[in-house]
Amino acid sequence: MANGSKQIVDFAKIKATMADPYKHPVQVINGDGKVVDPDTLAKYSDDQLVDFMKKMVWERTLHEQTMNFSRQGRLGFYAPTAGEEASEMGSVTAFKEQDFLLPAYRDLPQMIQHGTTVAKGFLWSKGHVEGNQHENPNMMFPQIIIGAQYVETAGVALGIQKNGDKDRVAFVYTGDGGTSQGDWYEGVNFTSAYQAPAVFFVQNNGWAISVPRKKQTAAETLAQKAVAMGVPSVQVDGMDIVAVHEVAKEAREFAAAGNGPVVIETLTYRYGAHSSAGDDPSRYRTKEEEKPWFDADPLIRMRKVLTDKGIWSQDQEDKLVEEYKDEFKDAMKEAEAAPAQKVSDFLKWTYNVPTPAVKKQIAEFEAKESK
Repeated sequence: MANGSKQIVDFAKIKATMADPYKHPVQVINGDGKVVDPDTLAKYSDDQLVDFMKKMVWERTLHEQTMNFSRQGRLGFYAPTAGEEASEMGSVTAFKEQDFLLPAYRDLPQMIQHGTTVAKGFLWSKGHVEGNQHENPNMMFPQIIIGAQYVETAGVALGIQKNGDKDRVAFVYTGDGGTSQGDWYEGVNFTSAYQAPAVFFVQNNGWAISVPRKKQTAAETLAQKAVAMGVPSVQVDGMDIVAVHEVAKEAREFAAAGNGPVVIETLTYRYGAHSSAGDDPSRYRTKEEEKPWFDADPLIRMRKVLTDKGIWSQDQEDKLVEEYKDEFKDAMKEAEAAPAQKVSDFLKWTYNVPTPAVKKQIAEFEAKESK
């Protein structure tokens, strides 16, 4: 037999092209504040667009005020959100009150929008149990373990399916680092296997603490990782609130209709440190890297669109910022007025029926606490 030179499989071509369908992020307003998809923008009234802007100003102000409280020693753990306003506000506003939110630790703004209060958010940061007691029961407390909320989402989505709930989905967030965890794959795969209603968000903010996305995976996009699990996925410009909202809304409708889960990768950027615990981004990022992202700030681009339409002004924004600051200061006072936690209560909650040793400890601490 003659030896042929033709390859039966061109692996190089496969590798070079397998990310092609996912390298075109959905965008309505580009980084310069220019509308590149007027048909989609036209779906939204001026009031809706202004409301998007108000929510982003709200979140940016919440971040800045929360950082101030943190520096004053009035809070515990806090994960900064500056730069992610379009990704977070654009997505959460696409869901309904009955949808179940499973947040990560950077998702307090979405939780507040979904039905808890700013004061409860501060209490969670302070480690107070009341920070986990929400007015809207359709949410978990923020998950600290990276990616673990994806497995929890699989359980919630399957529960929704088994209960026969109509027009209801589970939705969840993680960062780019979360997609390097086994829990991410397990959660998405399990949900896909049962075609349960869930929308999985990956907020690709470029960094898993100090590890850049390019060192976490050789995949050109994070969205394409969903293909192996049979899940439709997409990249969206995470600095464009209109694009994020439109994609999230369509994903919710798709999942709620019984078509199984969706994965959405939002391309955004974490402006500050990973957390208020003190990492210094200047040690692992350069000003040259950061500048394009700051130039594409979600508030700047939306501000330009609204100003050009004559429905937004700097005075209007400045007044809102002051109103929000007052609101957050009042929320902090409310959080600080919460009753002090007791060790005896923690012990009482450890077991449904306390063991003899725990009963003894409860009595000892109650005696101390009564003095």
